[in-house]
Amino acid sequence: MTRLAARRDAARWQILLASALAVALLAALVATGRWPELRGKVSFAPKGLVSIAPAEIGRVEIRAGSDSVAFHRQSGRWSLAGREGAVPAELASHLDTALRFANVSEPVREIPAAELTAESFAEFGLDPPASVAVLETQAGGVAATVNFGSLNPAGTSHYVRLGGAPTVYLMSRHVGAEWRVVFDMAHRLQEQAGASAAGRGPSLLLPVSLAQVWAIEIAFAGKLTRFERDAAGNWFRHVGQHTHTGGSNVHVADPAQARLIDTAFRAFDAAAIERRIGPGDAGRLAQYGLALPSLIVLLYARDNSTALARLEIGAAADSLDRYARLAPDGAVVTVAEFEIRRLTELLKAVGAGS
Repeated sequence: MTRLAARRDAARWQILLASALAVALLAALVATGRWPELRGKVSFAPKGLVSIAPAEIGRVEIRAGSDSVAFHRQSGRWSLAGREGAVPAELASHLDTALRFANVSEPVREIPAAELTAESFAEFGLDPPASVAVLETQAGGVAATVNFGSLNPAGTSHYVRLGGAPTVYLMSRHVGAEWRVVFDMAHRLQEQAGASAAGRGPSLLLPVSLAQVWAIEIAFAGKLTRFERDAAGNWFRHVGQHTHTGGSNVHVADPAQARLIDTAFRAFDAAAIERRIGPGDAGRLAQYGLALPSLIVLLYARDNSTALARLEIGAAADSLDRYARLAPDGAVVTVAEFEIRRLTELLKAVGAGS
């Protein structure tokens, strides 16, 4: 073998070894969520949206529309709410990967609050979000609420927002896609087992599902507007929008307005808490605009005059959030301004707005 050929062989092996090392490093990053120590010479700080390490997450809830799934980690194994035993290894692997992506994947772009308005979130598919992942610690506290919106025009990234953060991020498409895979696999398992959807987690604004609600009253701008369901479960405004059939007193919802009302309430049913401020002490309610709420929502069960819940909306926390609480003794939280705007726009659409 000539010296030139020997040099070529040596160079070829060096390239192969370098490539193998790069692949091994990438595999280690995906598998552990951090770079290998390499004898202490290389350090790596995760730059993902979620700062808490995946191993510290004890509960994960994923919502998409009216469907939801919830996972619990016990003794290092994931289980699915409503189903006995640990989830299949493939599903557990996808969930672990989704958590690592949230921890290590750096945003492609950040859109700061100064460039956003309450209307912006609808443009990004975040009002309401396409799906939501709520991550809770082993101790039960909410570590992060990740809202996934639509794809960007190029189809390469998702618009993403963290609950309580006034920023919209562009995240690589594979991050949102992995969470969707987890949801789809878990939802199929639920259906196969005949399990019900996950219960309402602590991240949601309303304490009860609107599926259990048959009347909603909204007090706004000095007016009280009442919405009810007819016998078929369709929504109608109680005054001047419904009809009676056959001379009876049975209410029948107008189909067009029923769809409009249902769309607004379905989105409101999934409204999430942005931030938890603290106890709703009587002496501090005025500073949050909750001593005299600007909007009040009352929820009623069927054939019941006692409210299931009373939600009070106060002053603006900033340009994108409002203070809120569940009366009479609920803690003060913030909710996205677009959630409240959805209700006031509904009132205008049905002729009840100011």
